[in-house]
Amino acid sequence: DKEDLYNNPIHPYTRALLAAIPVANPEYKSDMSIIKGEIPSNVNLPKGCKFNTRCPFAKEICKEQVPETREIEKGHFCACHFAGEI
Repeated sequence: DKEDLYNNPIHPYTRALLAAIPVANPEYKSDMSIIKGEIPSNVNLPKGCKFNTRCPFAKEICKEQVPETREIEKGHFCACHFAGEI
C-alpha cells in the first residue's frame, strides 16, 4: 500500500525519488538529494537493470542481468538484485 511505499521503500530508485521531494516549508532544512549518475537514453537503454547508471548500490550483476521482480514482503514487490539487503 502507499504507506508502505513511503515508510519502507525497497528499490533504490524509489528511495532516491522520495529523497528528492522538496519540502514546502522555508524553515525546514531539507536533505533533498539529487539522483547522481548518467541519465540513460530512452532509445538506447542500458543493459541489465535500467537504473544501474544512477544507482549507488549497483554492482557488475546490475550491468549484466535484468533483475527479476520478487515479493520482498507480503504484497511488496521489487525488481532489484539487492532488494531486502540494502
